Amino acid sequence: KKKIYNEFDTVCNLFKLREYGSDYFRKWYVDGKIYFHVVVDTENPKAGIQDLRYIDPINMRKIREVKKETDRLTGVTVTETEEEFYVYNEDATAAPNVSAAASTETISGIKVAEEAIIYCPSGLMDASRTKVLSHLHKSMKIINQLRMLEDALVIYRISRAPERRIFYIDVGNLPRGKAEEYVRNMMSQYRNKIVYDADNGEVRDDRRHKSMLEDFFLPRREGGRGTEITTLPGGENLGQIDDILFFQKKLYKSLNVPLSRLDNESGFQVGRATEINREEVKFNKFIQRLRKKFSNILVDALKTQLVLKGIINEDDWPGISENIFIDFLKDNYFAELKEFEIMRDRFDMMSQVESLVEQGYYSKQWVRKNILGQDEQEIGMIDKQINDEKEDGGEGESEFDDLASGVQTSKGDLEQQLDSQAGNLEKELGQ
Repeated sequence: KKKIYNEFDTVCNLFKLREYGSDYFRKWYVDGKIYFHVVVDTENPKAGIQDLRYIDPINMRKIREVKKETDRLTGVTVTETEEEFYVYNEDATAAPNVSAAASTETISGIKVAEEAIIYCPSGLMDASRTKVLSHLHKSMKIINQLRMLEDALVIYRISRAPERRIFYIDVGNLPRGKAEEYVRNMMSQYRNKIVYDADNGEVRDDRRHKSMLEDFFLPRREGGRGTEITTLPGGENLGQIDDILFFQKKLYKSLNVPLSRLDNESGFQVGRATEINREEVKFNKFIQRLRKKFSNILVDALKTQLVLKGIINEDDWPGISENIFIDFLKDNYFAELKEFEIMRDRFDMMSQVESLVEQGYYSKQWVRKNILGQDEQEIGMIDKQINDEKEDGGEGESEFDDLASGVQTSKGDLEQQLDSQAGNLEKELGQ
C-alpha cells in the first residue's frame, strides 16, 4: 500500500496537476474526451513512466478491427474483435469520417498501441452510440438561440430607440415634378448642417447623416392642414427582456447550475448546512460525478506505473482497482459544519435515550453503534483511550488540584485587597 501511495504521487507529478490540473479538467469537460500519450523507456521499462503528454482529441481516432462470421444454422452475424489501437493524424481536417470498425487502409496517420494511450470519455453518447459527446452538447442549441436574441435586441434598440421627425410639406397645386423639387429643397434646408471651424476659420456644409436618424418628408396637397412637423416616437418596450431571461434560465438549467446564482443581489451567505437549497446539493452531486469520471485518468496512469515497475501483476489489477478512490479537495468549512450538526443531533438523541438505557431497554453497545455511529474499530480505540486516561488519572487529578488551589489562593488575596480598598474608601467618605 505504501508503494502504491508513492507511485500515485509520482503520477500526479508527471501530470503536473498543481499547475495544469484545472486546464485538463476544463478541456475534458468541453471536448468530452481527453488523451495522454504514455512515454516509456523501451530499454528500461522498469523505470516506469517517463512522461505524460497531452494530445488534442481531434487528432486521435480509436480503431477496432473486427472479424465478422455468419452462423450457418441461425444466420446471425457474429463479430469478434481482433485488434484495438489508436491512429494519430496531425491534419485532422483531412481525416476521413469513418466508423470505429474501419480498417487501417482507409485512414492515414501514425498507429499507436492501445496501452500507450490514456483515454477518458465523458460517458455521454449520441443516439447512434458512435460518437462521444461533451457535457456542453445539450447547451449548444440554447446558447445559439440566446445569442441570436441578444443580437436582435441590440439591433432593435439601435433602430427603434431614437425619435424621428415627420415633415408634412404643403405643395399646394404644384405639378408632380415641381412638387418633388420643392420637397427636396426643404429637405436640404432642414438637414444641412453649417459647421464653423474656429482654428482655420473654415465654414463647411456637413452632410454626413446617419441613416437611423433620418427624418421623413411627405408632401401634402392643397386642402390639407398645411405644413406640419410632428415626431415619430421611438420603441416603447426596449426594457422588456423577458424572452432573454427565459433562455438564460434555460441555459443555466442545461449546465446544471443553480438558478439562485443568477441573482447577483442575493450574495453569498454562509449559514447552517441545513439552509443549503436543493439545487446546490444537486449541483454538488453533479460535480462529484464529474470528478469520479475524470479520476479514471489518474487510475489508468497509476495502473501502467505499477505494472511497469513490477509492483503488481496486470491480473491483480481488477481486484485492486475496486478499492482505489481518488479524494478531491472539498470546502472544509461546509464539511465541518455539516459534521458538527450531525454530531449535535446525535448527542441530543443520546441524551433522550439515556433514561431508557438505565431502565434496561437498550444497551450501551447498541447506543454507540446505532446512535453515535461508531464501528467496532472505533469502539475499541475509544475504550483503549478511556482506560489509558483512567491509568493516568492520578497525575491529571493532582495537576488539576494544584491549579484549583492556586486559583482559590489568588481569589482570597484579591478579596483581601478589595476589602482594604473598600475600608479606606469608607473612611474618606466619612471625613
